[in-house]
Amino acid sequence: MLDLTAFRRDLHAHPETGFDLERTPRLIAEQLESAGLEVVRGVGRSGLVATLKRGPGDSAIGFRADMDALPIKEANGFDHRSTCPGKFHGCGHDGHSTMLLGAALKLAADTSLDRTIHFIFQPDEETGNGAAAMIEDGLFERFFMSEVYGLHNMPGMALGHFATQAGPFCAFEDNFEIRIKGRGGHASMPDKGIDPIVVGSAIVMHLQSIVSRSLPASQHAVVSVTEFLTDGARNIVPSNVTLKGDCRGFTSEVSEKIQVRMRAIVDGLCAAQGAEAELEYSTSFRPLVNEDKATRIVANAARAVGSVDKEYGRVGFSEDFAEFLTHRPGAFILMGNGESGSHAMPLHNPSYDFNDAAIDHGIAFWVQLAREVRR
Repeated sequence: MLDLTAFRRDLHAHPETGFDLERTPRLIAEQLESAGLEVVRGVGRSGLVATLKRGPGDSAIGFRADMDALPIKEANGFDHRSTCPGKFHGCGHDGHSTMLLGAALKLAADTSLDRTIHFIFQPDEETGNGAAAMIEDGLFERFFMSEVYGLHNMPGMALGHFATQAGPFCAFEDNFEIRIKGRGGHASMPDKGIDPIVVGSAIVMHLQSIVSRSLPASQHAVVSVTEFLTDGARNIVPSNVTLKGDCRGFTSEVSEKIQVRMRAIVDGLCAAQGAEAELEYSTSFRPLVNEDKATRIVANAARAVGSVDKEYGRVGFSEDFAEFLTHRPGAFILMGNGESGSHAMPLHNPSYDFNDAAIDHGIAFWVQLAREVRR
């Protein structure tokens, strides 16, 4: 019998990031193969899909967990802390993989199940490229599934409690980079040049008007400038300024409005000051939108094994599972990680740790969901 707590802590101690996953999927695959599941490795570079074939093929559904860690130095001092400098399971993907593995092993041992399930273990969730890589590698063509489901732990939420929301649930993440070109010179003679700091500062202030004046109050959005970089010095007016930042919201329409208004603000303010600018705007994560029926299904499964808030409201973080939901119906749910200590630390905090006491709750949810889904 596999000790899942020890397995999770082993994954935590040996984190791997992005697509550079070798040990993590290998250990997971070995356990799944030993239980008799069909395992396909290297899906989307370093992902894997394990299939439990029970019942008719058109009954197949997908359960997904992410495997990658973060490029963060861990601050914890416990025995299972990261042994890989600068890498750390600070989002609980070690726990997600362990819970889905545990559920797969339990379902494989239950001969009464009459459903085919594809257990999807995804790489590179943190930068939002792993789901697309698996899809481009033929995930949904090679492994038929009528719907797909995902789960994420939530620090500060009680163990055994779940939360979800029909419709838009997790935010999109857009990124921007604005490169302003002025004309630098001596700090004592700013009239001889075109000061890109003045232009950049005006842009920073006016970007805040996108949310407050260009979007209805009912359409939540956030526009944040997170970097202001120059090539100047103490007595030098710079020639170039670069602004970088992040935008959040819950619909593609809001994303498009932000981009249009940002371009107008940048072009207008640069023209007024005689500066030039280039704007790069891209989407890293789509908005995650839960299907109504699938949301009811995950809420029912959660209620059967614990408690659930099925109208939790929207959350501001982004999740690569959204990419799967643009190809198949499904839903995403949050699960409590505990209310104290490292288990309540925010995701991506260097002192966070997944709560091993949550493993059984996650397994119970996945097993119940396998029986709950009926279409």
